[in-house]
Amino acid sequence: MFRCGNASNQKASGVIVVATGLATWLFSLIISHAVRLIIDENGETSWIIRFIFTILGYATVFLPCYVLIHLSRRHNLHTLGGCQWRLLRLILTGTTSEIVAETDGSVSGTVRPSNSESKSLYKKAISLCYCCAGLQVSYLLWGILQEKIMTREYADGDKTERFTDSQFLVFVNRILAFLFSGIYLLLTHQNIHRTPLYKYSFCSVSNTLSSWCQYEALKFVSFPTQVLAKSAKVIPVMLMGKLVSRAQYKNYEYATAVLISVGMTAFLLGSGGDKKGNNVTTASGALLLCGYLIFDSFTANWQSALFKEHKPSSIQMMCGVNLMSCLFTSASLIQQGGFFYSLSFAARHPIFIMDCLLTAISSALGQLFIFATISKFGPVVFTIIMTVRQGLSILLSCLLYKHHLSEMGILGVFIVFLAIFLRIYYAQQNKKRKLDATDATASKV
Repeated sequence: MFRCGNASNQKASGVIVVATGLATWLFSLIISHAVRLIIDENGETSWIIRFIFTILGYATVFLPCYVLIHLSRRHNLHTLGGCQWRLLRLILTGTTSEIVAETDGSVSGTVRPSNSESKSLYKKAISLCYCCAGLQVSYLLWGILQEKIMTREYADGDKTERFTDSQFLVFVNRILAFLFSGIYLLLTHQNIHRTPLYKYSFCSVSNTLSSWCQYEALKFVSFPTQVLAKSAKVIPVMLMGKLVSRAQYKNYEYATAVLISVGMTAFLLGSGGDKKGNNVTTASGALLLCGYLIFDSFTANWQSALFKEHKPSSIQMMCGVNLMSCLFTSASLIQQGGFFYSLSFAARHPIFIMDCLLTAISSALGQLFIFATISKFGPVVFTIIMTVRQGLSILLSCLLYKHHLSEMGILGVFIVFLAIFLRIYYAQQNKKRKLDATDATASKV
């Protein structure tokens, strides 16, 4: 009886896979032809159209997988024996075996710094300098190169042209980050992976869309404006927390949020000479930056929930998210002809290949330095280092690409970073007071 049930389940799963595959292929074909028609008629698509087709491209991967997962759970296909069901078990349970070991040694985004007594102060200082230098070099290079790729023209003899496919850059970044994290996992001892692969897909979609919005925004706003907008993402996070979660915030959090708003306003008013176009392009840039902030906030919250529920290590999280991102972006690029366009562009401009590779390598290395810094020195030190990096990014961008900043714009930048440092300081003081109060209560007991 049990064998018959297994046989019928296997036949049903085969039909499901074939039907889902055919539906996905037809949907992809329709999207591919629609994209070609729009490009042929108008010459160049607007970012809104590209965004819609990008979402539809991701849907051709996401929806069939959702159907398969739902039906597999309904028929308990992941409980069947045999190596052919290992991938399904990995997707649904996070492991290829049926036994999931408990472990408490995972490294998450909120890991406290190690207090090993064997480490000397000198070694810690060297390690801090190493992490700081790694983060600064990686992300400063990444910022300079991404601005160059998206805003500068590449020469081909007498002709010049600009690269326009943001999604290809996202794909290159994600595939190298996946390879780096995968190799790291193979070379180091990690906890048993127990996060269902499909759960990475949600933050993977939001992560790729936030990066897409970030690259697209550079076509409409300057890099310094983008960096300051990222620094100000605490404002929408607080608003969302207040409206959705009824979160309570301290007075210093409200005060620093107001300071950031004032600084951003001063910066935008003081950088009028650096406009890229009319009000339409300015509105497009603002919308894309809002999209970046929304998707990035969702990514952080979803990853935080995964860390709490399944306790993956940070490198496992990096590997899983980037694996799913590779699947989503490659499917969309194939449908929209992005691979053909990007590779043709690379063939005409060999220097573009070097810029792409350096951008992807610096981004992947930067992610590894992020995890190393947080695990060794904690999130506060990491936040300070990255805040300094943002300030240096603005300075370098203004020097290299001649962005205009008036006295008011400079004052705005100063106010924003002052607010960020004040926020870090008061958050640390608040945490210290709580720890002292806890210790005092414990000593009385």
